[in-house]
Amino acid sequence: MSRPAALSLPPWFAHALRTQRGPVPWSALIRGALAAGPLLLTGMLAGRTPLGVLAAIAAMLAGINDRPGSRRASVERLGVPALAGTLGLLVGTCAGQQLSAVPLTLLLTLLGLAAGGISAVGPVASAAGTQLLVTAAIGAGMQGDTSAWQQGLAFLAGAGWLLLLRLALPTPGSIAGDFRFDGERAAVADVYEAIAGLLDATGGAAATARRAALTAALDHAQDALAGPRLRRRASSAAERRLHAQFTAALPLAEAATALAWAGEPVSARAAEGPRRLAAAVRGNTGTGPLPAPNRSAPALRALDDALLRAAEAFDRAGNGVHRLAARRRGVRAAVRDAVKAAFGTGGREYGLRVALCFGASAAVAQALHDARWYGQHQHWYWLPATTVFLVKPDLGPLASRVLCRAAGTVFGALLFAGLAALLPRPEGLVVLVTVCGALVPLSTRNFAALTAVITPLVLALVMIGGEPQASLSRIGETLLACAIVLVVGHLPMPGERGGGVRARLDAAGSAAHAYLVHVLSEPGDRAERWALRREAYRTLAEARTAIAVSAAELPALARHTEGTDGVAVVLERLVDTTTACAVHLDDTGRLTPQHTGLLRDLLDELERREGWAAPPVAA
Repeated sequence: MSRPAALSLPPWFAHALRTQRGPVPWSALIRGALAAGPLLLTGMLAGRTPLGVLAAIAAMLAGINDRPGSRRASVERLGVPALAGTLGLLVGTCAGQQLSAVPLTLLLTLLGLAAGGISAVGPVASAAGTQLLVTAAIGAGMQGDTSAWQQGLAFLAGAGWLLLLRLALPTPGSIAGDFRFDGERAAVADVYEAIAGLLDATGGAAATARRAALTAALDHAQDALAGPRLRRRASSAAERRLHAQFTAALPLAEAATALAWAGEPVSARAAEGPRRLAAAVRGNTGTGPLPAPNRSAPALRALDDALLRAAEAFDRAGNGVHRLAARRRGVRAAVRDAVKAAFGTGGREYGLRVALCFGASAAVAQALHDARWYGQHQHWYWLPATTVFLVKPDLGPLASRVLCRAAGTVFGALLFAGLAALLPRPEGLVVLVTVCGALVPLSTRNFAALTAVITPLVLALVMIGGEPQASLSRIGETLLACAIVLVVGHLPMPGERGGGVRARLDAAGSAAHAYLVHVLSEPGDRAERWALRREAYRTLAEARTAIAVSAAELPALARHTEGTDGVAVVLERLVDTTTACAVHLDDTGRLTPQHTGLLRDLLDELERREGWAAPPVAA
């Protein structure tokens, strides 16, 4: 008797059920417990409850961005969105006090256009754009007796308090060396573990997934080492050591990628060296003797040489910083790339959708407020603030976001309604804010869970601020926001649909092109080669993520990016082949007919798919 076929869920629904896995972030939970609740209590004890509410909201929004990583990287990850949120609060408060409904709606629409374009620059810019719009809606819709500058200072103080906790408190279990660098140390150690994992999988079906995991580990470590003070002249021996250890991992990653490209299994001995290096990084200890792999092929010889150089770098305790660790784009180049992303096809398309959603929801919210649909509730900010989160592609496919937001809001609002009837006021509500603030970092692994935690937190803050219990009205506003975003998300826009995906794919193609040209023309400049290789794999990973999200959309949206996954696969094979060519050129000084033939085939396929201009391939 045949077994029935397994039930296949629609991609958008499966994405809504997906949850990121990993260890419980106890340190982030402790920071969350010490942030929103205590800030609120401080404001209440000082007789400035509205300012305490704003500080708690700022801490909550910062807690959403309090992800695993290094302390140095957290300065940008938490600080830049906090500054944008402060600006949004000032603009929204001043505009709400000075403008009538129509001019205010136009201003918020233009703000949505700008913030949407900026969000296309990268993850930090996306978080900054989100906070800018959320706080602008709060400032415009939640008018009070306090001045705009007092509200701005309270918001900045709330976010700054969480950032201070992030920088000052040690991570539990970080006892090796200087605890300030535990996030950086763990990120670098994960790179060596990922190299060992790729070597174990070489020649097997899991090699492609392990190579992607290595790219993710390298991206994470590179970001962890990119924060303030981790610059060309590192300010301590610990920082110099971490830079040197990260740099030593790059030739190992290159050799492991070349071995995976060849597709021939290697002995288990090959992965022992990177694992011992990972343990040395985590424990801040010496490496001891490293087992050497056999040297029967160019990639194995490259792996052995890289292990020897890594052992030397570890023994020198990082007395020097490799050129790649210090390599930074100039300010002009960074600004140019940011402007290109914001005003490119992806930035324009996303900006228009954000502007339409944010402006339409602000207009509807004000109209409902004027019609007294809100009843006893004085403020109308919930509807536009909700659309800001719903319109973000970072959180998954559109239908998945809507489902998660609706389910999370209904659950959270009903839960709060029950708790509000039982908890003493205001003490019980302060405890609820503290508990929810602690759960925010853990709940970020699923959008529905995050919504279910944030909803009672915000409702408690609003209630402490003087409004009556608002669970049912918030459910209605959330469902209305879902409808607005669904409609706008399916509207035709000027230009080509799927512009964000295609923009990232173009960036990946350009990076792959630059990497290939450098390997063929200047194979001896390894530092620049490794930097270009990192850029090629990073942009490919970003394009892959965008393509996966687009493919999980409803068919009406997913069809606009059909075929882009095939282009990404070819680009990935091209970058892998270029890496194998680089290793072979280091060993022999020339390419084999197999290498040049495969390069030509891949370039021809790219030209057929996208009309991409191919560089000449030297024989």
